[in-house]
Amino acid sequence: MSTPATQNQTIVGHGQLRFAADSTWCQLPAGEELGEVIGVATDSLDRVFLFTRTPNRLRVFDREGKYLHTWHDVPFVRPHGIHIGPDDTVYLTDDSDHTVRRLTPEGKLLMTLGLSGRPSDTGSTGFDYRTIRRAAGPFNLPTNVALSPDGEIYVSDGYGNARVHRYSPDGRLLQTWGEPGAGPGQFHVPHGIAVDRQGIVYVADRENSRLQRFTSDGKFIDQWTDVARPCEVFIDREGRVFVAELGYYAGMFPGNVPPSPDAPGGRLSIFSPAGELLARWGGGANPCAAGDFWSPHDVWIDSRGDFYVCEVNHTTGIRTGLVGTDSHTLQKFTALPA
Repeated sequence: MSTPATQNQTIVGHGQLRFAADSTWCQLPAGEELGEVIGVATDSLDRVFLFTRTPNRLRVFDREGKYLHTWHDVPFVRPHGIHIGPDDTVYLTDDSDHTVRRLTPEGKLLMTLGLSGRPSDTGSTGFDYRTIRRAAGPFNLPTNVALSPDGEIYVSDGYGNARVHRYSPDGRLLQTWGEPGAGPGQFHVPHGIAVDRQGIVYVADRENSRLQRFTSDGKFIDQWTDVARPCEVFIDREGRVFVAELGYYAGMFPGNVPPSPDAPGGRLSIFSPAGELLARWGGGANPCAAGDFWSPHDVWIDSRGDFYVCEVNHTTGIRTGLVGTDSHTLQKFTALPA
């Protein structure tokens, strides 16, 4: 579902969900490189916050791609996820520090969830989910954060655990659920998370290649399986579900086996609130081209219906020589008239 438009732009999507993909959107200061963008989110002004694994860990741009400023004074061990709330507070997940931080839009620390440098005891020996022996409390290599309509905080936890944790807006742990496995309510790398307007919790259960849906208090509803190693999920104002899928050939996790020789690579899928596939593109046939992907890791939609997808190409492809250094790590998709 893609059509070449210009050298750096491609038309993707289907029907009323058509977008212009731009792989050269952000304008960096002279002499700087973007590096690996691990997470992306926008605030109420549609300013774009890029969480990166470079020395400049969080950069801010306007919606046209103009560089605004960088946060310099917030230390991180290994950035992983970002979420911005309705009040523009910023939630940042540091997987290797085993913490989630809540900060002002200017970068002032407001709250920390978890104990810095102290993982919970799951028996895990690192980022291989197969070494997890038991589920435990917060956190062991947490991955992402989402807020409910009433401000409750949900954390997917993650690489070294197999749980979702639910907090009150002021940071009190209310509930935790999940265990290692492939059954309902079990997880093999709960990597991404979102909450819709009805309070339904969507969990991107990456290594089980499914989205699981739960009530706000953790009761299993159902699962969607037409996804390929989903990394993150975002729900727009109409309830449509955008899924960034890592696919089967980028960042091959220990123990992950493609289900078939023609299994898809990285892609972006859009589902209706009922789980009907509305649009899909990518697949990794030409992963360095605008509109295609190598390793989608995060997706975020702004107030105008445009959205951003970032990729972990340095970790999963460039370092191993699977893709070239020209591989994009961020794309903007601008909504086109129906």
